[in-house]
Amino acid sequence: MFKHLFASMNEVLHETMAEYPSSSPSRKRELEEKLRALKAMSDSCIEEWSLFEEKMGHFLSEHGITSLSGAPSDPLDPEFAGKRSDLFIRGQGYYKLHMFDEAIRAFDEQLRSQPDFNLARIYLAMSYLRKGEASESYSHFHFLSQLTDNLQMRAISYNAMGCIQAQKKNIEKACEFFNMAYRTDPSSVQPLLDLGICSEKKGGLKFAFSSSRPPV
Repeated sequence: MFKHLFASMNEVLHETMAEYPSSSPSRKRELEEKLRALKAMSDSCIEEWSLFEEKMGHFLSEHGITSLSGAPSDPLDPEFAGKRSDLFIRGQGYYKLHMFDEAIRAFDEQLRSQPDFNLARIYLAMSYLRKGEASESYSHFHFLSQLTDNLQMRAISYNAMGCIQAQKKNIEKACEFFNMAYRTDPSSVQPLLDLGICSEKKGGLKFAFSSSRPPV
């Protein structure tokens, strides 16, 4: 149901984005009304999702349910336990909807009250990266790599820093970070793949965001 809804919303948004620059002033006002309607729908979806997640979280916590799938617990879960909040869930929602300005505001506010919430910092760093603000993203990943004791989070940070350096064509530094990521978390193969791409392309790496996406 939600896939169909957001597919329709994305279709309207893309049509509006394509038409807006060359439209007359009166037509632009009409298109802006469409944008306001889309924004209202998006906010409503996030609100309902947030309420649902909060209710589900309270129920699982109250009854001591740690997993519904029977799969091993996420190694990042200790960073999340006890810190779930409506604000964090909203930030995740904005992030998944590619509303990165809103996601940045949510995660930044979260970190002001919980500066040690490292999962929120990963999302903040990735939001900046997706927005194209690589320097701001890099500073958060660097801070996280020095702060966290969680090896997987540290490896994610090194890997993301390597991707940013590769994007800037600083291939030697990128390979150094990919090596650090692998040494930190040998179970991760992505840093080695990235390292291989860097070595093979000799500076021609095409940046792939998926290699450093945050956990969900």
